[in-house]
Amino acid sequence: MNVEADMQMVLKDTLVLVLAGGQGSRLDGLTETRAKPVLEFGSHCRIIDFPLSNCVNSGLNHIAVLTQYKSQCLIRHLMQHWGRLNNNVGGCFDILPASQQNDESWYQGTADACFQNLAYIKSKTPKYVMILSGDHVYQMDYRKLLATHVNNNADMTVSCIEVPTKNAAKQLGVLSAARDGRITAFTEKPDTPHALIDAPDYCLASMGNYVVNADVLYSLLEEDAQHDDSAHDFGKNVIPSIIQRHRVFSHRFRDASGEQIPYWRDVGTLDSYWRAHLDLLNNRDMLNFTDPDWPIWGSAFSNAPVEILKSSDLASCHIDQVLIGSGCRLDSCRVVQSVLSTNCKIAPCAVLNKCVLLPNVTVGFGAKLENVIVDKGVEIPDNFVIKDSVLAKQQGFTVTKTGVVLVTQDVLNKLIKTPAHVDMSTHIFKLCGDEWLTYEDAMPKANSGNLVGQRKVTVNQ
Repeated sequence: MNVEADMQMVLKDTLVLVLAGGQGSRLDGLTETRAKPVLEFGSHCRIIDFPLSNCVNSGLNHIAVLTQYKSQCLIRHLMQHWGRLNNNVGGCFDILPASQQNDESWYQGTADACFQNLAYIKSKTPKYVMILSGDHVYQMDYRKLLATHVNNNADMTVSCIEVPTKNAAKQLGVLSAARDGRITAFTEKPDTPHALIDAPDYCLASMGNYVVNADVLYSLLEEDAQHDDSAHDFGKNVIPSIIQRHRVFSHRFRDASGEQIPYWRDVGTLDSYWRAHLDLLNNRDMLNFTDPDWPIWGSAFSNAPVEILKSSDLASCHIDQVLIGSGCRLDSCRVVQSVLSTNCKIAPCAVLNKCVLLPNVTVGFGAKLENVIVDKGVEIPDNFVIKDSVLAKQQGFTVTKTGVVLVTQDVLNKLIKTPAHVDMSTHIFKLCGDEWLTYEDAMPKANSGNLVGQRKVTVNQ
């Protein structure tokens, strides 16, 4: 088959299933009320917008999203921003909530999620079924994955990427492949991943993306459903059990030149979620929201312009390497190496360094935040300081191993109502600067006129 000539037919014969039922428990308070795939990312997106944008950019428009955990926000987002695919010529976009059609249980694993929707899949009469994880951040042309599958006359193709073995251990499915790409071994989340011969510090990790011939998928799902001892998961059960009797191949995710390892992140922890946001600022060549040839179709609700203001008698805003969503308002503040989602408001003299703010966050006058993730809708009080992870943990905030602090409104409310948890001391703040001075250190500068302005404040320092 000439894949290049017939790719349009391959795309037409492909049904995409996006698995978006993840609970995301390692993200702590960020996923208490919403599913991981609908969590905001960058200044204007949700995590699920990445695989869906990849589909549209690749020419795939027969898509179904399988939802489960706390899916109300996710379903609303999908209906408002992706339902328009149904208006495309020949396009089809469906949402498949866990509906317990086969028994009283919810989706037990990735394979079971597909099995419980087997009637739907068959009704679309696809030749190929592409199964995608709905909670990873990356930009990928799925046509290359399909071409690999068809050219190898494969029964199943697993998309994989080279990652450091230390990152894959106990976290990702790891595979071994022969020179022709045929998979010879697959282990889900091994303690010691099998390293590449030519790169001993790296291994081949599954991206959770698969292409399966439809007739093969039907038989595999029905067979797996008969095993009561199965976790009904592609990585844990289905793939390891079939590599000896089916043609299962790997597809290595590479950039357009075929030489570089592209950007791909599992943002399933607070640390990885925070780090991926900083990558938006520092690794634009690998993850670029502004690429006109491969846009990530975001969902900003606010079309208001960004406001950069200067209050009377105060210094101008200082902004360095910042991604700012629509509707934001920054007033005589300092923001460095940070991502601000839509409709965030930063008051005068606030200082933000390496911060990720979700939508509708308000930061009060003189507040100082460093290495934090601020949840949606949180209101940071005037002069509130979070820059010491040890103190933040004592105050009740969730703090990661690397010192990233998660700020939620619930913890703030408890802290504000319990003054005993806050070390209250009087300071003079160098307005719109980045240092906190004791009264004794600040007064000589204030008297000499070296401060832009001075104001006594009470902070948790």
